[in-house]
Amino acid sequence: MFSAPIDRRSFLKAAGIGFAATLAPRGAEALARTDAIFAAAYMAKGDTYGVALLTEAGAEISRIPLPDRGHDVTHDTNSTHAVAFARRPGTFALVFDTATGKPVKLIESAEDRHFFGHGVFSPDGKLLYVAENDFDNYAGMIGLYDVRSGYSKIGEFPAHGMDTHDIQLMEGGRYLAIANGGIKQHPDMGRAKLNIDNMEPSLVIVELSDGRLVEKHAMPDDIRQLSTRHMDLDAKGRIWFGCQFEGARNRHPQLLGSFRRGEDVRFLAMPEPVLVGFDNYVGSVTVNRDAGLVAVSSPKGGQWAAFDVESGKLAYQEKIAGVCGLAVEQPSFVRSTETGEFGAAKSSVAWDNHITRLT
Repeated sequence: MFSAPIDRRSFLKAAGIGFAATLAPRGAEALARTDAIFAAAYMAKGDTYGVALLTEAGAEISRIPLPDRGHDVTHDTNSTHAVAFARRPGTFALVFDTATGKPVKLIESAEDRHFFGHGVFSPDGKLLYVAENDFDNYAGMIGLYDVRSGYSKIGEFPAHGMDTHDIQLMEGGRYLAIANGGIKQHPDMGRAKLNIDNMEPSLVIVELSDGRLVEKHAMPDDIRQLSTRHMDLDAKGRIWFGCQFEGARNRHPQLLGSFRRGEDVRFLAMPEPVLVGFDNYVGSVTVNRDAGLVAVSSPKGGQWAAFDVESGKLAYQEKIAGVCGLAVEQPSFVRSTETGEFGAAKSSVAWDNHITRLT
């Protein structure tokens, strides 16, 4: 499901006439000049964390504190609610109001679960689906949270793999695509990887209504250490996915691929110098559907690049330290870095892995 970015007029209408008056002067000025609103998690000095609302120029509108490091943000296209998820193996997700910048609800995971940093709202906004880890059984799960009852958890279904990371709605919300990274981890071991020699990465499609498995694509044996992580959809409904390779550093398998229901997975053949520049690590995947481009970033490689979704040809490439966050900003993308850059702006915070353009 696709929708248009919220503009300043719509944002102010949703927020109410008093919202701009509650902002600090710089935030009010930024809101007055922007055409689109973005959300991104950050890390600030003194080990403080939060999620910021920003303009396309990187000017901050407001900040919402988080109890620990965040990862990704998802938003409900039917309301002004958004959710910032903890970085794995975190145990919180903060619901906040994008129109007021105020917290709404702190969701805490069950004692035998932790979050993987990603989630999506159902098309009607009544449910929130969250990527979770049943860590004692090393099984990825999709948690179901009822928005109308205050985001209480009402159920879950299997992700049909381990190390479940990004999840995306597809085909109008009938199906859910799941990227299972395949790495065995337990919160008692922090972020230690316990099965590098026997990883089980996969890409899965399930029925959104009941979690029924529709199809599963496992990585071939020769690239079973290629962990599938992040995804986005193009204008034709293809899922684009980015990977992180946990194998020998002198190997450089392709890191960007696509698939759709009923078809085999296929990888985009990046030119070798571009591929090597990602240092076997893709941190974010974003599709600009109007421009027909898919962009991927690597904070480890200090590089981001965009490719034509039809021809696979390289369209953009930039070397920039710590780059990871990507979002659509016509005619291309806006990017953020761990060193504080957001577009052309520079701040004192370290931006986390993702940028969400609010719609």
